[in-house]
Amino acid sequence: MTSQIPEENYNIDEDSESNQEQFEHFRIVVDPGQKALRIDKFLVDRIQNASRNKIQEAADNGNILVNNSVAKRNYKVKPNDIVTIVLSYPPREIEIIAEDIPLNIVYEDDAFLIVNKNPGMVVHPSYGHYSGTLINALAYHLKDLPLFNSQDPRPGLVHRIDKDTSGILVIAKTEEAKTKLGLQFFNKTSDRKYRALVWGNMEENEGTITGHIGRNLKNRKVMDVFPNGEYGKHAVTHYRVLERLGYVNLVECVLETGRTHQIRAHFKHIGHPLFNDAHYGGNQILKGTTFTKYKQFVQNCFKICPRQALHAKTLGFIHPATDKYVSFDSEIPEDMAALIQKWREYTSNRED
Repeated sequence: MTSQIPEENYNIDEDSESNQEQFEHFRIVVDPGQKALRIDKFLVDRIQNASRNKIQEAADNGNILVNNSVAKRNYKVKPNDIVTIVLSYPPREIEIIAEDIPLNIVYEDDAFLIVNKNPGMVVHPSYGHYSGTLINALAYHLKDLPLFNSQDPRPGLVHRIDKDTSGILVIAKTEEAKTKLGLQFFNKTSDRKYRALVWGNMEENEGTITGHIGRNLKNRKVMDVFPNGEYGKHAVTHYRVLERLGYVNLVECVLETGRTHQIRAHFKHIGHPLFNDAHYGGNQILKGTTFTKYKQFVQNCFKICPRQALHAKTLGFIHPATDKYVSFDSEIPEDMAALIQKWREYTSNRED
């Protein structure tokens, strides 16, 4: 076999686009005479240039299946097992087409630019989204830069956020900036703060949610929390309640780690899913009264903000050219701002 496990060269933020279908990149049928052998040792000899650490990481992420079930790194292959490796993007080359799409650029210099991504925009081309993405827009805006060519599906990306999450992203404009910024995200030295509206009234004004995050063992479109740490990756989310609005709370989230869907999975785990988060149960009426008037109010709220109420508000890091700390802020978009205001009015009327 001449294929290898593709290397990711950017950081997958907590709410990255991993709710889409998984695609098979490798398939190996174990020989009938194979002796019992750990799957990481088995694969390292069969996939060119794949290190054992990389294979173990793939297993921890739920990307290695045996007979269509997620396999742990210490699983021992048996004769006739079917081992597959799946990833969140299809095994095909994607040519980037430059498109003149408006961008909300917060800041730009020779090393990078800061974009405030609108909700509904996919970050980079993937299955079902080959145009209209942030990368298509950047390919047009930065078409004269060597880094942005039609053969690289993720030029300049060092992190990403989900299609239905709004907020701030940094895009490198040079290879040096991409490397330096990427290391800061990898080493968890960048500062990221999110705003989220969550169901329920939090018991504490601030706290920390800790629990390994990995792909759900039954539904691979969502992530799950594994408190015992036997599966998934270590994840830590700090939160602070900014505003209590009756049956929902506005919270600030600070990421210590950047796992896939981290905020969304962590808050569901503690019983406070993000408002209108369809993949994690937040699109149901989870708190409140049984009155018809209240139910209609919540349904109207869902229509105002037809997505998970999550916004990447601030981002701070060491400037790759000046070595000085820089920080950037963004306004909460209209749909989420209107949603918060509607809950404020509801709460105020209840108190009256």
